[in-house]
Amino acid sequence: MALTALLSVSDKTGVLALAQGLHALGCKLLSTGGTAKLLMEAGLPVTEVAEHTGFPEMMDGRVKTLHPKIHGGLLARSDVPSHVAAMQQHGIGRIDILCVNLYPFEATVAKEGCTLEDAIENIDIGGPAMVRSAAKNWKDVAVLTDCAQYGPVLEELKAGGIGATTRFQLSVAAFNRIAQYDAAISNYLSSIQSDGSQAEYPAQMNASFVKVQDLRYGENSHQSAALYRDLYPAPGSLVTATQLQGKELSYNNLADADAAWECVKSFEAPACVIVKHANPCGVAVAASPAEAYAKAFQTDPTSAFGGIIAFNRPLDGTAAQQVAKQFVEVLMAPAFTPEALEVFKSKVNVRLLQIALPPGGPRPWDQGRNAGDSKRIGSGLLLQSADNHFLKKADLKVVTSKAPTEQQLDDLLFAWTVAQYVKSNAIVFCGGGMTLGVGAGQMSRLDSARIASIKAQHASLSLQGSCVASDAFFPFRDGLDVLADAGASCVIQPGGSMRDEEVIAAANERGIAMVFTGVRHFRH
Repeated sequence: MALTALLSVSDKTGVLALAQGLHALGCKLLSTGGTAKLLMEAGLPVTEVAEHTGFPEMMDGRVKTLHPKIHGGLLARSDVPSHVAAMQQHGIGRIDILCVNLYPFEATVAKEGCTLEDAIENIDIGGPAMVRSAAKNWKDVAVLTDCAQYGPVLEELKAGGIGATTRFQLSVAAFNRIAQYDAAISNYLSSIQSDGSQAEYPAQMNASFVKVQDLRYGENSHQSAALYRDLYPAPGSLVTATQLQGKELSYNNLADADAAWECVKSFEAPACVIVKHANPCGVAVAASPAEAYAKAFQTDPTSAFGGIIAFNRPLDGTAAQQVAKQFVEVLMAPAFTPEALEVFKSKVNVRLLQIALPPGGPRPWDQGRNAGDSKRIGSGLLLQSADNHFLKKADLKVVTSKAPTEQQLDDLLFAWTVAQYVKSNAIVFCGGGMTLGVGAGQMSRLDSARIASIKAQHASLSLQGSCVASDAFFPFRDGLDVLADAGASCVIQPGGSMRDEEVIAAANERGIAMVFTGVRHFRH
């Protein structure tokens, strides 16, 4: 007995080839509206749904597939005699294959100027209803909701039939798609306020993520873990990486790798970032990846051991030979030359991640940035817009009698960029396009300043004439005095303390240039 396939798609990519393949296999084709017209124009024998049900489409197409001859054909179980008898009694034909994709609600609401009326009209009703019916009855019906499924299903049909495993997988994919679709509708409608405006945060937040892989364990071996990605990951983000070699990535590897990658792609010049325990321990920009690495490593060779290293330029053989001299857990770059790959060929445990940047090369702030951040708390979720503020020289306010030189301004902006990726309280000494000392994650800003200067001493780096970034304001002058005692010549900080004048006076007293940003960069 010939199979029956119902095709009704909004996105018609690949549907003609699917229909031609089904027809060649002897399938009867049912279809609706524009899909039926496309198939008919291609010379395929198609029965329109209205003819099949004996009931016309109405209400601008809102009612066409909501009919017992459609849902009975999808929901009837072949192994239940009463279902089979009901089909025979009411003249309902079985539908064996359903191909449906939905009105483009997500794309519609993403358009600038989308109105509530536009959004409502792009909420599909009949499509999800059919998909749910077919997916529920997966033992008898194969439901296709993505054009990527068309080819493999045709191949199985040619080989003798669609297997139960495939039908179940198609069912799961279908329910996932409906969940994503409903979540998008809920998020949008929950954001519409009484005056018609759209709130930044909806009254109900529904998130959809796709599992990439299970991980061996979480932060500690007694914790389980898995990696998920956004439905539509941004180009140039960590989850788009291709692992070229090395052991399986761990939870901590991924968390540290993200910190390194987010930092390194903030720089336009060739840059290297070395991260240990989620904090940059060495960052530098230079004329080449090899030079950038040498400068970054010099900041804190001790912490760099077993670190995560990221480059924003293709890694060449020269840089690879330098990196290979140390123990590295993960190495990331937009590309690896054949020479670089050869260097690490024998180091089979080193994880190499290639993360292709979008066309145009590295540019600050637009490479796979998240629009928002989240943090789980007890039975709750904190949401915020991402810290994607990009500071320019014109934004700086000189508040001391002494102004920074152009070179100092460049180093201050470099230090400020690094400080954004250092855990609070953050103090970053820099000079000549490299970090000299990093103080991170202390309860006291004073302690972070002391630790940063100690780090420089351990690396035998002079802080004389250095530039310093503080991720938040100095509440007292004592922090500023620690920086001055260490040799700092200029400081960049947000300002905004009730004791700003006291700190400014201290800077003038110590002969330090200081600029305010008006923006802070807490990273908890």
